[in-house]
Amino acid sequence: MNGAIRAKEVRVVAPDGEQIGVKKINEALWLAEQLDLDLVEVAPNAKPPVCRLMDYGRYKYEQSVKQREARKKQTRTTIKELRMRVRIGEHDFEITSRKAQEFLESQDKVKVTIRFRGRERERPEFGRDLMSRLAEEVAEYGTIEQAPKIEGGSMTMVLAPVRRSKSSQSEDNEEQPDE
Repeated sequence: MNGAIRAKEVRVVAPDGEQIGVKKINEALWLAEQLDLDLVEVAPNAKPPVCRLMDYGRYKYEQSVKQREARKKQTRTTIKELRMRVRIGEHDFEITSRKAQEFLESQDKVKVTIRFRGRERERPEFGRDLMSRLAEEVAEYGTIEQAPKIEGGSMTMVLAPVRRSKSSQSEDNEEQPDE
């Protein structure tokens, strides 16, 4: 940029993209100074190097605004964990499935963990049955991303939210009555 450009001659491009031509570096810097702009090297490997007349501070600001907008549009996936036991009560299972449904509706992944203790480890099919039952309960809101697998004394399964199109989400919002 400006005085840091080491080439003797440069191809100068106007702010609107129009070619000005090949100029000596002193001439190009004088032209930039007259227009109250910066001379920025955009293609240093070209013969001769290409430099553009631009307001570099404004350019950097616009780039940072674009990056901020891109970050706003990004979605962060979070993983919520729910823990259960093999001998879970019916009411407790309903609460767990309701929680899993809420997490999936808010577009979070759900990691379901079942802990085995003592003799429960000898019958992992009970845990698998419980996992599949939970997956069926919340099938409308999420799908199995990682099938149930045993790791040490516990079994884990990951449920991912069902991706819905924007039009169906807006229809859901319209159907809900205002209070």
